Parts: sequence; structure tokens; C-alpha cells
Amino acid sequence: MRLRPPAAFLFSVLIGAVALSADDEVVRLEPAFGEIQFSLPVALAPLPGDRDTVFVLEKGDPAPGATVDKSKKKASAYLGGKVQMITGLASGQFAKRQVFQLDPKDGKFDAAGECGFLGFAVHPKFRENKQVFAYYSLRIDGKLHQRVSRFLLSSIAPFTVDPSTEQPFITQLDPAANHNGGDLHFGPDGYLYISCGDGGSGGDAFDTAGYINKGFHAAVFRIDVDKKPGNLAPNPHESVVTDAQGRAYYAIPSDNPFLGVTSHRGRPVDPKAVRTETWATGLRNAWRISFDPKTGACFAGDVGQGLYEEIDLLVAGGDYGWHDVEGFHVFNQKDSGGKKAMPALAPASAFKAPIHEYDRKLGNSVTGGVVCRGERVPAIAGAYVFGDFASGRIFALHERDGKWGSRQIAKDFSVAGFGHDPANGDVLVASLTGKVQRIVRK
Repeated sequence: MRLRPPAAFLFSVLIGAVALSADDEVVRLEPAFGEIQFSLPVALAPLPGDRDTVFVLEKGDPAPGATVDKSKKKASAYLGGKVQMITGLASGQFAKRQVFQLDPKDGKFDAAGECGFLGFAVHPKFRENKQVFAYYSLRIDGKLHQRVSRFLLSSIAPFTVDPSTEQPFITQLDPAANHNGGDLHFGPDGYLYISCGDGGSGGDAFDTAGYINKGFHAAVFRIDVDKKPGNLAPNPHESVVTDAQGRAYYAIPSDNPFLGVTSHRGRPVDPKAVRTETWATGLRNAWRISFDPKTGACFAGDVGQGLYEEIDLLVAGGDYGWHDVEGFHVFNQKDSGGKKAMPALAPASAFKAPIHEYDRKLGNSVTGGVVCRGERVPAIAGAYVFGDFASGRIFALHERDGKWGSRQIAKDFSVAGFGHDPANGDVLVASLTGKVQRIVRK
């Protein structure tokens, strides 16, 4: 995600006039849950094993009485982001109930710009351990951090999260307010996957993307929150929170791909300094990852710099090339806007190429989506459905004979996240304008 919500909304309104004509549309959007509205909905999350429920994550609003600097789109204080639980999906009798609001005790929640409450995941065995996880932004002694924490449920039925039970796992100092990643998902293997951006600014200004030993940046990380037998302790780092005995609150899966490595991108590294949580690296800002519910494949929408947005099919140990490449092209940091000449195609290398890219004619801030495995909309069945936050375009990406091709299928304003309706497999679309919609047949 690139634009701040107020600016993005205005931009989306301005471009709304170029929406698809009725003859071009292959699907349509309708309210997902009747008349229910939300405050800056930024993501959708499932309740494991439940076909009647979905969670809508709200990014965070200015607190009552907060002063807003309109020139900078910043408020003096923000309400902690919230999680709304939507039930009645199977019957169509929808109901909304707030089940969680962040309340950090050691800092101030920050929802300015690309910060806020960005990710939420319920443990697959929540009925046994009552655990949920959150990714959010906060300021500690005035300095911006991105945090992954565990919380406990005060009640399973009705589902309610107790904010006072927070146990931080990772608290990463953030040099800039953009490129925060922020997605959280439990994979098919039961491990927790976390997306983090390159630290922000532009052009990999903090030089994090080519390294696996500089902290939690520019990658998707994979951790074991259950500390299963045979898994390992993470390498020490100031971002890793430990208990009184110096032990982290999570473990490293023993098959994580960067365990024991001694070099990366041609540079020697100390295996004891590597962030062994790393699962896939070289990502500028993976704004939304997802797992195909049928195959388990992991998709990511990686926000580009100045010319190309990309969709990646992530694999263990994959290096996706930022900042050496952007999409399929060489990235020229001295001319990141392509003003002198369009960049050449990247040569074959050790980097994993994206499966798809698009340029500024179609948009400039990709929002990663989900694979549609529902059967109610044949036009997108089996497709990876994603969007562009700035242009509002929504695409369906199909693989045919080993080649990926996309088609624009709809438009919406400020698309920030995608999910599934567990009752029927419909694709749901969350927009910072306050709507959650579903994709249906035209």
C-alpha cells in the first residue's frame, strides 16, 4: 500500500470516471454483509474451522478530540485498531460484533499513513490454547516500531480477545512510516507467516532488501509459535522479545531455508547473525500474502517503486530480487522513475522472477489477493484475484499452459485487502472507504 487513506480516497474518486463499462465487466460487486459498514477496513481473516464467521480488521481512526494536520494527514492521537466479527454467513442473517481493540501498555498506537492495525490471525487450535496474533504499529519513546504480538481469548463463546494479555514476540524499530507489510497468516503447515517491508522511504533507502542479517525487513518470515520439539531458538536480536531467562516466545522451524547459511547474494554472513525466521526474501513491500486453499501455494502482491507492480509465487528460500530488480526489469536506483529510458529486462539470475507484472498505465500500488476456489462465479474460478489500491482496478490472474495472464474484472475504491466467505468461497474485497464487498456473477 502506498497512499495514505485520505489522499488515496480522493485520488480514487478522481479516477472513478474511467471505470469499466457494463459491457466490459465480467463480474460485479455487491455489499458483502447487507448494510453493515466499517471504519477503514484493511484486512479480512478467517476463524479456523468455522463456515459461518469472518473477521474484518479496522486499521485505526483518529481519537475523539484529536487534532488533524490536514497538510500531513496526521492526527495527534489514534484509537487502537479494532477487529469486528461478522457472523451469519451461512444463513445470510449477518451480525457485527467488536471482539478486540488494541491497547498497548508500553507505547502509543500509531495509525498514520501506512501504519496501524495491519494483520490478525487466529491460531488453528484456538479452542485449545485461546491464542490470536496481531501485527500493528506503535511509538515507544516517540520512535516508530512494528510489532507482532500474541493475545489470549477471554472467552471462546462469545469470541472475545483480552487486550491486557498481550505478549510481544517481535518489536522492530522502523526507520520510516511506509512499507510495513503487516500481513499474518497461519500456513497449511501450522506455522505463522509474517510479511515485512524494506523499512520505507524509496529505493531501498536503508539498504535492507539484500540482507538476511539486518532485522525484520523485506521478507516473509516463518515462525513456530507452539515451540514444537526439534525446532530451534532464534538468533538473538534487539527486536526479538525474550523472557526472564533470555528465551524467545517462539521457535524456528527446523526446515526454515536460511538456517546455517554462510553467504547471501555473494556476501559472507555469520550464521549466528542470520534472521533464521526468513522464509522468502528480496521483497519491497509485500502488501498482502495468501495461501491457495486448494494447493497451499503462497501468493504475494509486492508494491513496486516507480514503474512496475508485481505478483510473486513465494517458495521457501526464494530471493525475489529487490532492490536489484523491479518486476521483470533491472532497477536503476539513480533513475527509478524511468525518465531516461525504460529499464532493460533483468538477466537470468539467482533471483526468482515474478509470475506477473503491470505498469503505471494500470495502477501504482498492488494489493495482493486470494485464489478463488468458490464455484458461484465461473469467470474467476481458479484465478488469483487481486487489485490496485490507487487505480481501483481489480484483476483475475489465470495460469494456462504454464503462462500467467490477467484480465481486469471490476473496479472499487482504495482496495486494501481480500478474503473468502467461508460459507460459499466467494471472494470478499475490503476497501478503506468503509465497505466490504463480494464478487458475484454479472
